[in-house]
Amino acid sequence: MRIEILGTGCRKCHQLEANAKAAADKLGTPYELVHVKDLNQIVAYGVLMTPALAIDGKVKLTGKVATEVELTALFQKELCR
Repeated sequence: MRIEILGTGCRKCHQLEANAKAAADKLGTPYELVHVKDLNQIVAYGVLMTPALAIDGKVKLTGKVATEVELTALFQKELCR
């Protein structure tokens, strides 16, 4: 699973990244975590509000910092697809 945090590096972006890492570690599944800070790449995803989170190239969250619990549920759902 490839997890991308889309944001320029603000406090909220870093918090979302930390929560995503904790959630993915909790599940114990292999993953790659990438922080995309380039505005052109973020816009290419169609994201207008950051932070945002994409899984395997598909945007799943925008404009909010999801909790570790919310992200764990989201990742489990994605892994079952």
